[in-house]
Amino acid sequence: MIIKIPVKKKKIKREIKILENLRGGPNIIGLHAIVKDPVSRTPALIFEFVNNTDFKQLYQTLTDYEIRYYLFELLKALDYCHSMGIMHRDVKPHNVMIDHENRKLRLIDWGLAEFYHPGQEYNVRVASRYFKGPELLVDYQLYDYSLDMWSLGCMLASMIFRKEPFFHGHDNYDQLVRIAKVLGTEELYEYLDKYQIELDPRFNDILGSDNQHLVSPEALDFLDKLLRYDHQERLTAREAMDHAYFFPVVKESRSIQPAVNSNPTPATTNASSTNTSRFLMGTSVSLLIHFFY
Repeated sequence: MIIKIPVKKKKIKREIKILENLRGGPNIIGLHAIVKDPVSRTPALIFEFVNNTDFKQLYQTLTDYEIRYYLFELLKALDYCHSMGIMHRDVKPHNVMIDHENRKLRLIDWGLAEFYHPGQEYNVRVASRYFKGPELLVDYQLYDYSLDMWSLGCMLASMIFRKEPFFHGHDNYDQLVRIAKVLGTEELYEYLDKYQIELDPRFNDILGSDNQHLVSPEALDFLDKLLRYDHQERLTAREAMDHAYFFPVVKESRSIQPAVNSNPTPATTNASSTNTSRFLMGTSVSLLIHFFY
């Protein structure tokens, strides 16, 4: 078992409520018990044990198929929590436990998770820097489930390009610069205009770059549909599970059970399937081999 001792009482109450709502969901870490220190009365959460392999070791050894498999398992968890009206808000390798021997994955650490209500403003000081969506970096508070999909895209990129983290900014400002160097600036400014977001003057020297592809066309197309500046253009978890990138996984495991909610998660719209992947061709979005090394 794993024991977690949170710091703030309000935070632990929210986490417990969220975990109880998600109890039994696919690949959601199981909460076994809640205990209190008899003296300090400090609560502690008791979770199921996962024989995890550190991601820095594991990711370097994963085959193309294994990467697809584990991302599909992670999407099951995200699709479920989104269908239950919950944003995780801290998706990253540290919070994805993998028992590689048993091919078991669990999404953990729901301390930053929150219930989603359309039109509500949320704190942008969530998620770890390397996995923050552009909406957080420009202080846009009306974000939604799609924040988790950006973080998933960052994980995918780091796994297939063997670069962890994929966007390695030194602070929040540098983080957006790093993103713009890969995705380009034209669509960034279109995104800012659409949501009437004023960019900090420190970003004036953002530059784009050329592109070269490094992996399979379906992987790049999938990545392209996740790493969108505009959060409403990203695939939902359910839509992502239907992407061609996962066809080999679905083919191998024909007994995959349908998600609890088969409808697309609300608050996001489907990315256009008619657009050729910007990671394969285009001028504003780019992946440079020399950018990573």
